[in-house]
Amino acid sequence: MSHTAHIRSHRKPRRSASKVAMRAGVAGGVLSTLAVAGASGSANAAEPVTQTLELPTLTADLATQVAQSADATQQAAANYALQAERDTAAAKAAKQAKADLADAKQKAEAKRKAAEEAARKKAAERASRSTERTTLSTSAGTGTSVGTSTGSSTATGSAAAVISFVKAQIGKAYVSGATGPSAYDCSGLVQTAFKQVGISLPRVSQDQSTAGTQVSLSNLQPGDILYWGGAGSAYHVAVYVGDGMFVGAQNPSSGVVEKPLSYDPPSGAVRVL
Repeated sequence: MSHTAHIRSHRKPRRSASKVAMRAGVAGGVLSTLAVAGASGSANAAEPVTQTLELPTLTADLATQVAQSADATQQAAANYALQAERDTAAAKAAKQAKADLADAKQKAEAKRKAAEEAARKKAAERASRSTERTTLSTSAGTGTSVGTSTGSSTATGSAAAVISFVKAQIGKAYVSGATGPSAYDCSGLVQTAFKQVGISLPRVSQDQSTAGTQVSLSNLQPGDILYWGGAGSAYHVAVYVGDGMFVGAQNPSSGVVEKPLSYDPPSGAVRVL
């Protein structure tokens, strides 16, 4: 007998093949069950995963829609603001156009009134001249001689100097406001002529027509100042030079001329010499 025969073997007893096979089958079944359960669990767990994966896509679409809606809102607000600006500008333009129209009407009315007033004055002047012509014609018909009936036709002294001066200006130009030496207006010629003999006359026709003593047109003397229009409101003056003639700065087209009284009969006369 071996000296180790009495010692129990340290080896594990062998399992029978049937038990191993059974256990392997059980283990395989368990593993299969676990695999099926795992697969089933995986399949069941896949549904929330699929939903979770789709959520970002839905969120991105929603964000895009929100952004588009915000853009549309902003664009609508901009359109409303632009329309408001246009409406304000249109209202302002309409208001300005109304004011301009009112101003234009007011100016047109003022021009119309001025034209009517000018026409009225011209008509009054023509009527006055017509009246004076009628008076002179009547005087001539009754034998009254204008300028020669009682007064002297020959200028002497200061009157001669005035007449000599105005005749020397015949042919010079008529310029409104001019007092010589190359051009005159009607009152400028009269004022400058009397200044030659030391007499200072007012500058304008209205004042010159009342500067001296009023005399009748039938009793004129050389050197008298003739005026057209009313005394104090005369619109033209000239110098009587005798023999039914006068010298005056008539208008821009004729300048300084010598004309007979019948050419344009005066309204009255004053004597300062």
